Amino acid sequence: MLACLAFLPGNFSWTAVGLALVLHWVTGGLGITLGWHRLVSHRSFQVPKLLEYFFVLCGTLSCQAGPIDWIGMHRIHHLHSDQDFDPHNSSKGFWWSHVVWMLYDVPANAEVPKFTKDIDSDPFYLFCQKYFIHLQVALGLLLYAIGGWSFVVWGIFVRIVAVFHCTWFVNSATHKFGYRSYQSGDESRNCWWVALVTYGEGWHNNHHAFQYSARHGMRWWEIDLTWMTIRLLETLGLAKKVKLPSEEQLQSMSVG
Repeated sequence: MLACLAFLPGNFSWTAVGLALVLHWVTGGLGITLGWHRLVSHRSFQVPKLLEYFFVLCGTLSCQAGPIDWIGMHRIHHLHSDQDFDPHNSSKGFWWSHVVWMLYDVPANAEVPKFTKDIDSDPFYLFCQKYFIHLQVALGLLLYAIGGWSFVVWGIFVRIVAVFHCTWFVNSATHKFGYRSYQSGDESRNCWWVALVTYGEGWHNNHHAFQYSARHGMRWWEIDLTWMTIRLLETLGLAKKVKLPSEEQLQSMSVG
């Protein structure tokens, strides 16, 4: 149905497709991957507070719930990865970890406040948590004013669905497909095609082995666009205290 809507006469244009790709990067790359995940969930590096808020806002525009809930659930996932209390436990099957778990009131939902004490009283996080749907509507109205329905269809609906599934593949595909480089105590895998659509998140076994690391692609050919962005921020003096594993740690955790 979404595909039919997107390709209806008047809704398709290459400009609208380009807009969707840019917003995919802004919301999925800068927002979810860099902001919500590496910056806030794991505190892999630090940036000035206003820049942190910008990245959090970008993530909020992905419409994947509020940042407090998302970050709390992710921290719970890492503590119980592929165990019963993991909200998207991959041992329950691909579709459970990809999307079905969100249809249930999983026990982890009640535990989110315990894992978000560092952000749950911050006024900006609370604003994004409460109004993430309203912010999406505001973005839709802005896109409509700029480019009409084609911008709304591609910049909101197509882009949101694409970012949803790209993010969900990190929960599902990277616990089923790919190779393992490091001992991580779970079923996480390095999956190149997930890394391609999630700006480096597909190097998931690397991440689970070194959760604090700002870099996920550990080998030269494991392309990690988010790490490149963090390095750029560091060069500009905007990212500090960037965390990385040492060579000794990499060697000691190596599978082979």
